[in-house]
Amino acid sequence: MQKHSVPDDESGRVKRQHRHRGWRFVVGALVTAALLTVVLRATVIDFHYIGSGSMENTLLPGDGIAVNRLAYANSGIQRGDVVIFDGRGSFLPYERSDALDGLLWALRLRGNDSVYVKRVIAVGGDTVDCCSADGKVRVNGKPIDEPYLYPGNAPSETPFAAVVPQGRIWVMGDHRAESADSRSLLGAPGGGMINTERVIGKVERIIWPLDRAASLEPGVR
Repeated sequence: MQKHSVPDDESGRVKRQHRHRGWRFVVGALVTAALLTVVLRATVIDFHYIGSGSMENTLLPGDGIAVNRLAYANSGIQRGDVVIFDGRGSFLPYERSDALDGLLWALRLRGNDSVYVKRVIAVGGDTVDCCSADGKVRVNGKPIDEPYLYPGNAPSETPFAAVVPQGRIWVMGDHRAESADSRSLLGAPGGGMINTERVIGKVERIIWPLDRAASLEPGVR
């Protein structure tokens, strides 16, 4: 039987075509994975790094956290939840952002300095004040236990009292001595109380570093 050989130039062309197909597959897979990650972070699970000590020792600077963006799709925000929120209009004044900055944030290609993490102490309709006779924060007249407080911190060194409007939440950091929160902004527009529409999601788990990986314990209800 006569054997037919492939010319050297044709053999080289076939190999190059295979290599090109291989690279196209790899690039396509990477692009698809990146797009899926963007969609996932924008709609289901988001990831953030903690940049301050205001939530110590629950969350430490450098901790990587997973945020459930669908946590409140079918239920309301609960007292004790740790949430991520956009602080514009409460912690920060409303401001127009550059369209490119907004797009890059939406795609999670740039950080956002207006994003905060705090614990929900009171929700719409609640009365919150400090302090009770034994020095505790009270919600609807009832002193609350706060085992998550930073060691040695008082529930609040500053007395306060407020009625939380519907559609708003009162938030505080666990490291009270280092946290600028709803207490600090009672006289500001919005009263330091966060519009629930600005809540991005619920912090559900520490994912980094690995030796601290754990689900967050429920806070006071």
